[in-house]
Amino acid sequence: MLKVQISRGAALPFEFILSAQNFCGDNFLANGEFIGDIKISGETYNDGLNIVARGKINCKKIFNCDRCLTEATQNQTLNFDEEINPADIIDETLDITELIKDTLVAGQPIQNLCKADCKGLCPVCGKNLNDGVCNCNRFCVDPRLAPLLNFKSIEEV
Repeated sequence: MLKVQISRGAALPFEFILSAQNFCGDNFLANGEFIGDIKISGETYNDGLNIVARGKINCKKIFNCDRCLTEATQNQTLNFDEEINPADIIDETLDITELIKDTLVAGQPIQNLCKADCKGLCPVCGKNLNDGVCNCNRFCVDPRLAPLLNFKSIEEV
């Protein structure tokens, strides 16, 4: 559990370095997993009305690219800024474990790519197009327009 101190008057910094394997477990993400250490740093402070936990998470993720299926890694920095429910504060401490896990999950991209311009796989032969082009004929007719292929041009008549 990640417990941080709460002060009613001043900002209190916190920092944790955790093993990704111990903190997240094996099935934390649907596509990929965190590796190495997860570094969490930030502060808790009272803004006059609310108690706030603010900080950032630095981690490394390993995954299979959604386009070319190769294994890739990505360094991530995720920010969090959360108002704290006073009922969650017990003896001037706050457990931020769920806040950190929620930030890790919410900060993941919808599509995991090895690089922004990943070309993916050839739909015919399956070759990774990042490694070079293939000689496959990838011409594909939109099925809605396929009947137009039966028309003959004026030159053919």
